[in-house]
Amino acid sequence: MLVPVTNKSVGSTTGPVAASVPLTVASIAFFARLMEGALAEIDQGVLEVSVAMGANLIEIIFNVLLVEALPGMIRGITVTLISIIGFSVMAGTVGGGGIGDLAIRFGYYRYETDVMFITVALLIIVVQIIQGFREKLAVALTKK
Repeated sequence: MLVPVTNKSVGSTTGPVAASVPLTVASIAFFARLMEGALAEIDQGVLEVSVAMGANLIEIIFNVLLVEALPGMIRGITVTLISIIGFSVMAGTVGGGGIGDLAIRFGYYRYETDVMFITVALLIIVVQIIQGFREKLAVALTKK
Protein backbone atom coordinates (compact mmCIF):
# COMPACT_ATOMS: atom_id res chain seq x y z
CA MET A 1 0.00 0.00 0.00
CA LEU A 2 2.88 2.37 0.61
CA VAL A 3 4.59 1.86 -2.74
CA PRO A 4 2.80 4.81 -4.43
CA VAL A 5 3.37 7.02 -1.38
CA THR A 6 7.04 6.05 -1.27
CA ASN A 7 7.45 6.67 -5.00
CA LYS A 8 5.80 10.11 -4.76
CA SER A 9 7.68 11.21 -1.65
CA VAL A 10 11.23 10.00 -2.42
CA GLY A 11 11.09 9.28 -6.15
CA SER A 12 11.94 5.58 -5.87
CA THR A 13 10.55 2.38 -4.44
CA THR A 14 13.87 0.67 -3.76
CA GLY A 15 16.96 1.52 -1.79
CA PRO A 16 17.70 2.83 1.69
CA VAL A 17 15.77 6.09 1.37
CA ALA A 18 12.69 4.31 0.00
CA ALA A 19 12.86 1.72 2.78
CA SER A 20 12.69 4.49 5.37
CA VAL A 21 9.13 5.46 4.39
CA PRO A 22 7.40 2.18 5.37
CA LEU A 23 9.69 1.88 8.39
CA THR A 24 8.56 5.30 9.55
CA VAL A 25 4.87 4.54 9.04
CA ALA A 26 5.14 1.23 10.88
CA SER A 27 7.13 2.69 13.74
CA ILE A 28 4.72 5.60 14.27
CA ALA A 29 1.81 3.25 14.93
CA PHE A 30 3.96 1.00 17.12
CA PHE A 31 5.34 3.95 19.09
CA ALA A 32 1.88 5.47 19.60
CA ARG A 33 0.58 2.20 21.05
CA LEU A 34 3.50 1.97 23.47
CA MET A 35 2.99 5.58 24.60
CA GLU A 36 -0.71 4.90 25.11
CA GLY A 37 0.19 1.93 27.29
CA ALA A 38 2.60 4.02 29.34
CA LEU A 39 -0.06 6.65 29.95
CA ALA A 40 -2.70 4.03 30.79
CA GLU A 41 -0.48 2.66 33.59
CA ILE A 42 -0.78 5.90 35.57
CA ASP A 43 -2.69 5.42 38.80
CA GLN A 44 -6.10 7.10 38.58
CA GLY A 45 -5.70 8.28 42.16
CA VAL A 46 -2.85 10.56 41.14
CA LEU A 47 -5.07 12.20 38.54
CA GLU A 48 -7.94 12.57 40.99
CA VAL A 49 -5.65 14.22 43.54
CA SER A 50 -4.33 16.70 40.97
CA VAL A 51 -7.87 17.60 39.89
CA ALA A 52 -8.93 17.95 43.54
CA MET A 53 -6.00 20.30 44.14
CA GLY A 54 -7.27 22.53 41.35
CA ALA A 55 -4.72 21.77 38.64
CA ASN A 56 -5.69 22.91 35.16
CA LEU A 57 -5.32 20.75 32.05
CA ILE A 58 -1.83 21.97 31.13
CA GLU A 59 -0.57 21.35 34.68
CA ILE A 60 -2.09 17.87 34.69
CA ILE A 61 -0.46 17.01 31.37
CA PHE A 62 3.02 18.34 32.12
CA ASN A 63 3.29 17.96 35.89
CA VAL A 64 1.35 14.72 36.42
CA LEU A 65 0.87 12.64 33.28
CA LEU A 66 4.30 13.13 31.69
CA VAL A 67 6.17 12.90 35.00
CA GLU A 68 4.38 9.71 36.06
CA ALA A 69 4.55 8.06 32.62
CA LEU A 70 8.16 9.04 31.83
CA PRO A 71 9.82 5.72 32.79
CA GLY A 72 7.29 3.78 30.71
CA MET A 73 7.73 6.19 27.85
CA ILE A 74 11.51 5.78 27.94
CA ARG A 75 11.07 2.01 27.85
CA GLY A 76 8.67 2.41 24.91
CA ILE A 77 11.18 4.56 23.06
CA THR A 78 13.80 1.88 23.69
CA VAL A 79 11.59 -0.90 22.32
CA THR A 80 10.72 1.21 19.29
CA LEU A 81 14.36 2.09 18.60
CA ILE A 82 15.45 -1.54 18.84
CA SER A 83 12.56 -2.62 16.62
CA ILE A 84 13.53 -0.02 14.01
CA ILE A 85 17.10 -1.35 14.06
CA GLY A 86 15.80 -4.88 13.51
CA PHE A 87 13.37 -3.84 10.79
CA SER A 88 16.03 -1.80 8.99
CA VAL A 89 18.39 -4.77 9.02
CA MET A 90 15.63 -6.94 7.55
CA ALA A 91 14.92 -4.25 4.95
CA GLY A 92 18.61 -4.30 4.07
CA THR A 93 18.38 -7.97 3.20
CA VAL A 94 15.82 -7.19 0.49
CA GLY A 95 17.50 -4.16 -1.05
CA GLY A 96 17.15 -1.51 1.64
CA GLY A 97 20.91 -1.10 2.08
CA GLY A 98 22.71 -0.76 5.38
CA ILE A 99 24.16 -3.41 7.63
CA GLY A 100 21.59 -6.01 6.57
CA ASP A 101 22.70 -5.62 2.98
CA LEU A 102 26.33 -5.92 4.09
CA ALA A 103 25.64 -9.13 6.00
CA ILE A 104 23.75 -10.72 3.11
CA ARG A 105 25.95 -9.66 0.19
CA PHE A 106 29.38 -9.99 1.73
CA GLY A 107 28.69 -12.55 4.44
CA TYR A 108 26.04 -14.93 3.20
CA TYR A 109 26.30 -14.79 -0.60
CA ARG A 110 30.13 -14.88 -0.62
CA TYR A 111 30.28 -17.54 2.11
CA GLU A 112 32.30 -15.21 4.33
CA THR A 113 30.66 -16.24 7.56
CA ASP A 114 33.06 -14.12 9.62
CA VAL A 115 31.56 -10.95 8.04
CA MET A 116 28.06 -12.18 8.81
CA PHE A 117 28.94 -13.07 12.41
CA ILE A 118 30.69 -9.73 12.96
CA THR A 119 27.68 -7.77 11.71
CA VAL A 120 25.34 -9.79 13.92
CA ALA A 121 27.67 -9.33 16.89
CA LEU A 122 27.84 -5.58 16.27
CA LEU A 123 24.06 -5.39 16.14
CA ILE A 124 23.78 -7.29 19.40
CA ILE A 125 26.32 -4.99 21.05
CA VAL A 126 24.52 -1.85 19.81
CA VAL A 127 21.15 -3.17 21.03
CA GLN A 128 22.60 -4.09 24.44
CA ILE A 129 24.17 -0.64 24.83
CA ILE A 130 20.88 1.06 23.95
CA GLN A 131 18.91 -1.21 26.27
CA GLY A 132 21.32 -0.83 29.16
CA PHE A 133 21.52 2.94 28.96
CA ARG A 134 17.78 3.45 28.57
CA GLU A 135 16.93 1.01 31.36
CA LYS A 136 19.24 2.81 33.78
CA LEU A 137 17.62 6.07 32.78
CA ALA A 138 14.11 4.65 33.28
CA VAL A 139 15.01 3.23 36.69
CA ALA A 140 16.53 6.56 37.76
CA LEU A 141 13.31 8.36 36.79
CA THR A 142 10.97 5.85 38.43
CA LYS A 143 9.22 7.37 41.42
CA LYS A 144 8.10 4.06 42.98
